[in-house]
Amino acid sequence: MKKELLIIISIFIILTISIHYNEFLTHPFSHILSLSKAGACGLEGLHPFIFTFIVYILILIPRLLIKLFKRNSK
Repeated sequence: MKKELLIIISIFIILTISIHYNEFLTHPFSHILSLSKAGACGLEGLHPFIFTFIVYILILIPRLLIKLFKRNSK
């Protein structure tokens, strides 16, 4: 559970910094406060969490397949 939470938080931080790099360097506090008015793909303030969840699922699927194949090979 702790490992999965760490993975989700890491994905969230990496995505946030890589996508909004300039905003966090110039005006980070106002950028965070304007999250409720954000309009990314019509998802408003939930878009960071939805995108994080999508990337997590994309990483989770291969991890589960690898675990399944390792278990069946024993």
